[in-house]
Amino acid sequence: MRFKTLAVALAVTLVLGVSAQAKELRFAFQGDANSMDPYNLNETFTLGFLGNIYEALTRRTADLTIEPALATSWEVIEPTRWRFHLRRGVKFHDGRDFTADDVLFSFERVKSETSDLKTRVKTVKEVIKIDDYTVDFITTVPDPILIAEWDTWYIMSKGWAEENGAVTPQSATGDDENFATRNANGTGPFRLVSREADVRTVAEVNPDWWDNANKEHNLTKITFTPIGSDPTRVAALLSGQVDMAYPVPVQDMKRVDSNAETSVLVGPELRTIFIGMDQFRDELLYSDVKGKNPFKDVRVRKALYQAIDIEAIKEKVMRGLSTPSAMMIGAGVHGFDPAIERFPFDPEASKALLAEAGYPNGFRVGLDCPNDRYVNDEAICQAVVSMMAKVGVTLDLNAQTKGLFFGKVLRPSLDYSMYLLGWTPGSFDSHNVIYGLHGCPDDSGKGQFNLGGYCNVEVDALADKILSETDVKVRDGMITEAWAKTIAEVSYLPLHQQALAWGVRSNVSVKQRADNQFAWRHVVIQ
Repeated sequence: MRFKTLAVALAVTLVLGVSAQAKELRFAFQGDANSMDPYNLNETFTLGFLGNIYEALTRRTADLTIEPALATSWEVIEPTRWRFHLRRGVKFHDGRDFTADDVLFSFERVKSETSDLKTRVKTVKEVIKIDDYTVDFITTVPDPILIAEWDTWYIMSKGWAEENGAVTPQSATGDDENFATRNANGTGPFRLVSREADVRTVAEVNPDWWDNANKEHNLTKITFTPIGSDPTRVAALLSGQVDMAYPVPVQDMKRVDSNAETSVLVGPELRTIFIGMDQFRDELLYSDVKGKNPFKDVRVRKALYQAIDIEAIKEKVMRGLSTPSAMMIGAGVHGFDPAIERFPFDPEASKALLAEAGYPNGFRVGLDCPNDRYVNDEAICQAVVSMMAKVGVTLDLNAQTKGLFFGKVLRPSLDYSMYLLGWTPGSFDSHNVIYGLHGCPDDSGKGQFNLGGYCNVEVDALADKILSETDVKVRDGMITEAWAKTIAEVSYLPLHQQALAWGVRSNVSVKQRADNQFAWRHVVIQ
C-alpha cells in the first residue's frame, strides 16, 4: 500500500504553490456539524468546520504550533494578568469592525449556561477593556496554559448577535435554535453562503480576509456534504463526486489507495477512544441490577476492563490502524507515559472479580454508542458487547447518529449507563483531561465532560495545583501522581488512539493535522 505521509502531503503543497487556478472544494465527512453556533458543542468536527468561518485570538499551524490570529501579540504583565493586543483593520463578514467589545461579549457568551465551551475560560474572572484594541484577562490563579485551548474559542460580533437574537448560545442538549444555529458571521477566510443541516453546507472565500496577502489556498467555493454511509462516502470519492472524504474506513483504504485518481493520507491522531460508566447514581438507569450500582465498585470496573481484548479490536475492527492505550491520553499529549501498561486481557480474572464483587452470574446494562462519529465506532461497540458476554455481562447496545447520541448523553439528566466517547485534549496537555474528564463535577465547569461522575478529591486537588504550577518539574510530578490514582481506580475503560485516514483526489493537496481538524486555508487544487 502506498499511503502518503503528512510530510509528502506538505511537500506536494510546496510544489503546487498557490498560483493554480482557483477551484471549488467538495468534501464529505461521516456526520454533519452540530450547529453553526460556535459555542454549541465541544466536538472536533464542529469546531474544526467553524474554524474556517470564525476565528479566535490565536490559531494553530498545521503542526499545531500556536500563532497570532485576531490578537497580534500578548504578554503576562502580572502572574494573573495577561494583556492581548488586538489586530486592527479586521472586518466581520457583514462589514462590522472587530474591536475589544467583541472580545468582551464573546467572553460573557462562552460562559453562558447553555455554552458547551465554558472550560475555555475556566480561570478567567474578568476581562478588562483597556482601549478598542487592547484587553486584559484577569485570572483567579496563575495559568501557564491559559491560551492552549483558545484556538477554538471563536470571537463573535457583539452587534450581530444582539441584533439577531443570538446573545445566548444554542444548547447542545435541547431543540431550541437561535439565529446563529443556521447563520454565521465570523472574520475568517471563508464565509457561510447556505446551510441545509444534514444535507449540504456551502461557503465561499472571504475577499476581505485580513490575511489574504499570505494565503496558501486557491479556493473560491466550498461545498460540504455529510455522508454517513461508509460505502457511499468512499464511492463518492472514487467517482470524483467529492475531492476529499474522511474518514476512509480501514477496510476500504487499500481500494482507495490503489485507485490511480485517489490516495489515502494516514497519520496519528491525538484522540483517545474510551468507554465511560455511570458511577454516581445509586441505581443504574439501564440495568437489571436493582437497589445498587455495580459501577461504584472498582472490582467491577476492572473486571470490564480485563474483559476487553484490545488487540483483537486493533486487528479485526481497526485493521491495525489503532494504538491500544493504557491512559486516557496518547503520545503527543503532555504527561503521556509510554511505560504505563494496560491491565491484561484476562476473562478468567474478570469473572473472578465479578464474583468477588457479588455478581457471579454477571448482569445486564445498556451501552450508548455513536455510529457516525469515530472510526468504526459502532463496530467497536459490537466487539465489546461480544467480549463482555463471555464474562457474563450483557450489554444492550443503542447505536445512534452523533446528533442523537450527544443530545442524549449530554443532557442534564445524563441519560445513559455506559457510553463510548472520544476525547482530544484541546490544550494537548494532561490538565485538560484530568480537569474536564476526571474532576468532581460542579457549577464552575470542573468535570464538565465527566459524564460518569468519577470523583476523587485528591485528584481534584492535584488538578487545581497542576493548573497554576509554573515549575515544570513540579507540575510534571503532579501530573504523574494524578494519572497513577485515576488508572488504579479504573476511572474509565481506555481503548485506543485511532489513526487518521483522509481520502483525497490526486489533484488535491491538504495538510493533515494530528487533531483531525480540516483547515481549508491549506488546500490547493490543481
